[in-house]
Amino acid sequence: MGSINSLIRENVKSLRPYSSARDEYKGGSAVFLDANENPWFAPLNRYPDPRQRNLKKIISKLKSVNEENIFLGNGSDEAIDIIIRAFCEPGTDNIVSVDPSYGMYEVTAAISNVEYRRVQLGEDFSLDHNRLRQSSDQGTKIIFLCSPNNPTGNSFSNEDIRRIFTWFKGLLIVDEAYIDFSDKPGFLDELDRFDHLVVLQTLSKAWGRAGIRLGMAFGDKEVIEAMNKIKPPYNINTLTIDEAIRTLRNVKEMNRRVKEITEAREMLAVQLGKLPMVRKVYPSDANFLLVRVDDADKLYGYLSDKKIIVRNRTTATGCENCLRITIGKGEEIRLLLEALQGF
Repeated sequence: MGSINSLIRENVKSLRPYSSARDEYKGGSAVFLDANENPWFAPLNRYPDPRQRNLKKIISKLKSVNEENIFLGNGSDEAIDIIIRAFCEPGTDNIVSVDPSYGMYEVTAAISNVEYRRVQLGEDFSLDHNRLRQSSDQGTKIIFLCSPNNPTGNSFSNEDIRRIFTWFKGLLIVDEAYIDFSDKPGFLDELDRFDHLVVLQTLSKAWGRAGIRLGMAFGDKEVIEAMNKIKPPYNINTLTIDEAIRTLRNVKEMNRRVKEITEAREMLAVQLGKLPMVRKVYPSDANFLLVRVDDADKLYGYLSDKKIIVRNRTTATGCENCLRITIGKGEEIRLLLEALQGF
């Protein structure tokens, strides 16, 4: 494989990043008169650590990844945006991903004026390895794969994903937002094996912290350095850092809730399969189910009238008449099933 440096945009290579006051002084307690901060209202009067060092120490230990291989973003969306801006030349390079998948890959590519190529999944939402290769060329800088995939819920074969490295010289981004709900292994342990691999994870799903907006990118040191050049100086605020630290110290609670959700997912799949309007409940490694029904628009409207909000995915490729149903608490699931039985 070629070096990561050869993939980075030339203007990013030569970019001199903004150096904040907290970048220049990395010490502890001091008389801080350097950042034009208000001296009152501590501790939130101070800018946060631009490198989130304390939080990265915890993540490093939890994920068994070196701190220098971790990037933290305002949700995974910021990491996606920054990766595209660091590696894709507008109007020249292209991105390849599967269809259907997470919509922000395409939106973010469009914002950066980068061509986005869709490769349709199989009827069972499996990855077509040959079509992925056929859609890529010398201008393909990034391939995005969401696994487990959204909105389909299935994981792609790890062996199929590994095969991509035999022919692709750009960055392969594996988005593992839902990995904690899956029994299948993710790709964090393979970062040392594949230097062109970037793994995305988040605190929004299994950790239950969608409101604090914290996404994680794990990759080669050169990739992370390029991303750090572009990011705003204080992209992660103090409240998010503090709450993330508290959250990540309670792994047992996260594991307990994940177990409850996956058990409820399997129970709900069985119950939905018994309903007359349900054509198919797709297997899921995520915290949701994709369900094909007789008339998604009609059923979605019926549930909305009852204040039960699911996601209508009927316009997504291959998802005609499909609803995506997130796994809620026991009472929420009971109300959903009660409403469906009365449809």
